[in-house]
Amino acid sequence: MDYTIIYKYFPDLTDLQKQQFEKLQHLYQDWNIKINVVSRKDIDELYLRHVLHSLAIAKFQKFNPGAEVLDVGTGGGFPGIPLAILFPETHFTLVDAIGKKIKVVQEVVAGLEIENVTAVNSRVEEVKGQFDFIVSRAVAAMPTFTHWVKGKIKKKSEHDRKNGILYLKGGDLEEELKEYRTVEIYNLSEIFEEEFFETKKLVYLPVKFKG
Repeated sequence: MDYTIIYKYFPDLTDLQKQQFEKLQHLYQDWNIKINVVSRKDIDELYLRHVLHSLAIAKFQKFNPGAEVLDVGTGGGFPGIPLAILFPETHFTLVDAIGKKIKVVQEVVAGLEIENVTAVNSRVEEVKGQFDFIVSRAVAAMPTFTHWVKGKIKKKSEHDRKNGILYLKGGDLEEELKEYRTVEIYNLSEIFEEEFFETKKLVYLPVKFKG
């Protein structure tokens, strides 16, 4: 499935954004040969399984110019890099504890010539500063994740929606999320018609997640 699947759901991209999204496949294929960060099958389905999946967050939350977003456990740069292309005036900090993954992120960011991404090789607990939103793709169970990011979400919200966590996850989340009274869960199958998204969800947890 090629990059044009993005245009189906995001028809208002600028020419520059289109060029950047188109470049992703080549950049990841190139770097994946040197440093394996994405499985072979996923490289072939990059735009569906990684890029479009990452952009589900944008269907739910638009980020303001000047906002700060932290991508925890970014791996090869998801969801951070696709979101950074879509929101060029928002700053994204992409963190991963595995150095070779951050190396790929840095090289892809350089290849795209985007300047709104900082890639950090670190555990998230050691990242300084606070952020409007924290994004991630299923790196840990929510209780573990909220412990990692404690104190890293700004209290003052500049967006219509309260600052918080935007988490892409699949499967049955009832048990994992039962202690969070303010949690909101959205089925991605309601915005994307491809079969891949049937079991995929977006979890939103506002900054005060304990009721």
